[in-house]
Amino acid sequence: MEQKIGKTVPIVLIADDVEANRFMLKNIISEMGNQAVLAENGMQAVKLAQRMKPQLIILDIAMPEMDGYEACEKLKEDPDTRDIPIVFISALDDPNDIVRGFSLGGEDYIVKPFISEIVKARVGLHLKLSEANRRMAEMNRQLQVSIGEQLQKMDTERKNVLYALLRVARENACYDEDNMNRLSYNSRLLAEAMQLSTKYDHLISDSYVDTIELAAPLCDLGNLAIPTDILQKQGTLTEEEKKTMQTHTTIGAHIISDIVAAGMDNRMLQMAIEITHFHHENWDGSGYPEGRKESEIPLAAQIVSVTSAFCALTEDRRYRGPFGMEEAIQIMEQEQNKYNPEILSILKKIVRQLH
Repeated sequence: MEQKIGKTVPIVLIADDVEANRFMLKNIISEMGNQAVLAENGMQAVKLAQRMKPQLIILDIAMPEMDGYEACEKLKEDPDTRDIPIVFISALDDPNDIVRGFSLGGEDYIVKPFISEIVKARVGLHLKLSEANRRMAEMNRQLQVSIGEQLQKMDTERKNVLYALLRVARENACYDEDNMNRLSYNSRLLAEAMQLSTKYDHLISDSYVDTIELAAPLCDLGNLAIPTDILQKQGTLTEEEKKTMQTHTTIGAHIISDIVAAGMDNRMLQMAIEITHFHHENWDGSGYPEGRKESEIPLAAQIVSVTSAFCALTEDRRYRGPFGMEEAIQIMEQEQNKYNPEILSILKKIVRQLH
């Protein structure tokens, strides 16, 4: 019943060890249209405040078991009650008592004997301030939610644009229409399997797995800028054509970097830059564009290097049909200088689960 009332009527918690004082304050508070809750000492006040979350607390200073100062300290230490305003009451009018109460976080001070008009004025003021603070906090919360939703919407829109561009790039290269989904799924599955390895469990978190699932398909985004006669050529590429083809790594990384520079930055895009730029680097340093080797190659690019090769071998291409899973693994083993041997080993263990 108290909680139901408290949603519409402010609750004022009164703690005083003198019964006459408690009921005098209760009558004043009730006349104002508020709900008064009574406590006989500081210990009761703290427990009631934690349970009921009143809008205002009135604490007597001199109480048995736990005085008002100690109760105030307890309430201010608790994140659930620290923002509830506290008004001290006492028969003492020593300035040091008042200063101490303010130093502990008290908002105001009322001296006994009570004057009804003064109590009403002080209580009314702090209830209005409490409500204003509550509304401000709610407005800030709603603003943060709104900003978060807008940022998420912007993230989604930019990701959709990138994926749309990627579909064009893959169509130009005559890739299987399901290539994006397979590369995404297989990269996630391989990363999850690597989590079970003692070498990678501390490097690959659940968040990392989620991120690589989104970033992996962007590896060939740079094919947008490669002429279709090169992408779709059925015969062997000339040396000049190979050099042109290899530029898709730096071009793709530049496209994503430009998006980041325009004010859109998140973990997925940062990982996508690494993957796009370095997924054709080889474990032995014979790859491109920089000739990096082993641990010099970002881990995400090492993972996608393996999954993209597997997907490419098992997909139908313009110039050949798809290889079976076992045959694809055999081909990759013959070219194992290209891949991190431990990642390739993990891929072989989960090959039956791959798409």
